[in-house]
Amino acid sequence: MVASRSGLRVVHLPARTPYARKLHGPDFHILNGTEITSGATVPAAVTATWLLAHAPLTWLDVLHLHHIDIEEMAVLERLLDACADSGVRVVFTAHDTHAMHGEVSEFTERLRLLLSADVRWVCLTESSRTELTALLGATPSATVIPHGYVVPPEALRRREREQATASARFLMFGASRPSRDQLSPVINWSLGVTDPSSTLQLLLRAFSPADFTPGSPVPLLLETARHDPRIRLSMRPYPTDNEITNAGLASDILLLPYLWGSHSGQLELAFDLNLLPVCSHTGHLPEQYRQHEQLVAEPEWFDWSTGHPNLFGERFLAAVENASSRAAFVGRRLDRTFLDHRAQEHKAILAAYTEVYGGGR
Repeated sequence: MVASRSGLRVVHLPARTPYARKLHGPDFHILNGTEITSGATVPAAVTATWLLAHAPLTWLDVLHLHHIDIEEMAVLERLLDACADSGVRVVFTAHDTHAMHGEVSEFTERLRLLLSADVRWVCLTESSRTELTALLGATPSATVIPHGYVVPPEALRRREREQATASARFLMFGASRPSRDQLSPVINWSLGVTDPSSTLQLLLRAFSPADFTPGSPVPLLLETARHDPRIRLSMRPYPTDNEITNAGLASDILLLPYLWGSHSGQLELAFDLNLLPVCSHTGHLPEQYRQHEQLVAEPEWFDWSTGHPNLFGERFLAAVENASSRAAFVGRRLDRTFLDHRAQEHKAILAAYTEVYGGGR
């Protein structure tokens, strides 16, 4: 592997998530959105098909895979072969240990493909590595590197949370995904939170035709939002870091109604902005909290993993009421001590990735 003068040349696939965007440092150079030696510009949201069309891949040193279930299996296999032919190191961060799109069997098949190839794995928590080992029947060559911040601490140096009000301000944002229940939390909030001055900000990613197939909850979600003036609904093609930060700084409580999931950038965002998370007790989110247990407020957990589904709404609404009481007694300004910790944490994360990119560990 030959690095350029500006460090190892890295392509993220996909690259527009906050997680991928934060991984830049003095020892490696991100090629997404830049021009390469052939004169082509690597798309910011590059695909496996684009990479294969620009083989041989001698113009990069490291391919960093993130969410593998958005690529066709056959295309992913050809991409791994092309990387091997060009001496490109492949690194895979296992953000998910469950299928987010498609069938579980297809997701597992992709994981097995990576396991059979010369791929270095990164897990965000120790327990996710254990889970993946049980799922695959073999231990991946994995390094545990925690998720880390979503908002760079330096971006918050001259920012502060908006002054708290007597009524709790809630935020829920993100794309419509099978792993998230957006409809019942909005309805429960609208009918269960009776404070006329309380607000719920919904910052949504643009819907696609797939969100309006028969039986979709989206129409009822929109109808509920439009009939409650306390719900502030806005939609962006793909919410930017700044838009999400602004929404978080104007809120007190972040709603995280995951039905299932492995790890959460939204939970880390709550830590960054000193928001109180109302969070389902799922996946490895509790371990993410324990990573910073002495430094951040514990989420208001609600458990959807046991019991009859008809009880889920009751548990969620009880957690919302508890969080409202907690938020009323705390002036949640940004925690500068924690942000200093984040800066040091990020240096360690970059150092760990540099070692993995370079072939260490």
